[in-house]
Amino acid sequence: MPDLPANGYALPEYPFCAPPELREGKRHHHAVVIVGGGLTGLTLACRLAQLRIPAVLLDEDNTVGVKGASSRGICYTQQSLEIFQRLGIYERIAAKGIAWQVGRTFAGNDEVFSFDLRQKSQFSFSQQPPFTNIQQFYIEMYLVERIQELNRQGASIDLRWSSKVTSFEQTQACALLSVSTPEGDYQISSDHVIDASGSHTPFHAWVGATMDSKRGDDRWCIADVRFKHRPPTERHTWIEAPFNDNRAVWQHLMGDDVWRIDYQMAPDADPAYVSREDVVRERLAKQFGPDVECELVWVGPYAYKSQCLHSLRHGHVFFLGDTAKVVSPFGARGGNTGIADADNLAWKLAAVVRQQAPAVLLESYHQERLQAARRNVQVTNRTARYLRAPEGIERLFRRATIGLAKRHGFARPLINTGRMAEANRYNASSVCQAEGGFMVQNVGLQFTPKQAGCLGDLLVWADSHLLLLIFGHITPQELKHMRQLSQTERVRGVQVIGKGQKAQAAENVTDTDGRLQQACGDANAKWVLLRPDAYLVARGQALNGHLVQSVAKAYALGRTV
Repeated sequence: MPDLPANGYALPEYPFCAPPELREGKRHHHAVVIVGGGLTGLTLACRLAQLRIPAVLLDEDNTVGVKGASSRGICYTQQSLEIFQRLGIYERIAAKGIAWQVGRTFAGNDEVFSFDLRQKSQFSFSQQPPFTNIQQFYIEMYLVERIQELNRQGASIDLRWSSKVTSFEQTQACALLSVSTPEGDYQISSDHVIDASGSHTPFHAWVGATMDSKRGDDRWCIADVRFKHRPPTERHTWIEAPFNDNRAVWQHLMGDDVWRIDYQMAPDADPAYVSREDVVRERLAKQFGPDVECELVWVGPYAYKSQCLHSLRHGHVFFLGDTAKVVSPFGARGGNTGIADADNLAWKLAAVVRQQAPAVLLESYHQERLQAARRNVQVTNRTARYLRAPEGIERLFRRATIGLAKRHGFARPLINTGRMAEANRYNASSVCQAEGGFMVQNVGLQFTPKQAGCLGDLLVWADSHLLLLIFGHITPQELKHMRQLSQTERVRGVQVIGKGQKAQAAENVTDTDGRLQQACGDANAKWVLLRPDAYLVARGQALNGHLVQSVAKAYALGRTV
């Protein structure tokens, strides 16, 4: 795909290829069927391709992004970037996108809050930056390219474009889907149906899903703009912008030197009027001066809503991304959580399909990601209420915090224009020990004196197995124990040595300054056990029964539905 043209977004188009069901005139059964070729569905498909799990992906369109629509999501978290590193597309994202870590918030002409995320421990260990801005369709395109690369290397992901699911039913044995295409209709059956088709999915009605839903009256207008003279690369927000009738404004740089500017509008604003080119240019002139030179790449209005299902699994169907929950786009908690949904479910599907784990392991997807969804809905709803606080105590609180933040540092963290997303913790996960349930950052490591690597590389090497990391010197008995575990179909072991230490295991890496142990939450841990999605299962001081129990717990061994 070429770089962004001057007059809008050019999206690739993928051809329709008649599937076996149409060519042979009979129904085929597949272990995994993914519905929706957006950010979430493609992330899941790419991870399954990497794990060599066959799957079919159905998308009713023939492109990425949305034809005629905006760049959509733009801000990708460190967690997402680490996932993309493991998938093999991070370098493409880094080359096209804009990495950032500093954000500034203004009220009028006064700076009332700022942050540098690299100074926070939850972002400081990783090889990836805290955030990168890039248009969503680029990431989707890179995922398609990567899936095609993996298919050429032996993976089996059947990308079926222009294929719309028109009906669905399920029995205890399997799910049955009807699919409409340009060359006719067919049916397909599956053990696991992954719905990543968006918030307007028909699967909610088909399975009788219930949810909490709320639609606000907040109105916004996006302007994707390319300037002749570049503003600062930092993320700037205005909680009260004098150039926008004292309403909020967001300003981000994306790829191709295109800026995303979000303007908060009046609740009764006419969407057609606020997105007219002459009105948008007048708004830009108020912000950047009457002599501003720029071109409008795309303009469009939008409104917020929040929605969260009560259950992310219904029989054979799993809900991911916007089908599971919808949040206001504050703090990058929208598309990024769909990426995390996909990463969470993929390795569990692989373990079940390969019969490394019982089917009950899949219940932990609902358990863990529903907790994350509810948290993200809660956090973004608080931001939405702060930005358009109703009359009464909330409006009084907002005025007070803004006034205090202009003069006193203690009040600045109270300014809420979006709490920036971090990897969610699973506080009550049934497949992690009490000390686990958090994602370990992608720490840099030394594989050989001449070869650098990172934790993400080790996780890819471990495939769908758990990764056992043993720190420091290993006794002969401990080495024997590690080898015994590594001979199973569930664990891969690696010794992590410090600078100047001698390795006892053939599989070893060097962590010169001990950052990996720190990232795992205990600089004195003897071992840690990590899942394929980089979440900590457990850690301990000795290779004992706790380790063995933790392996069983991570795969839900011994549990029944």
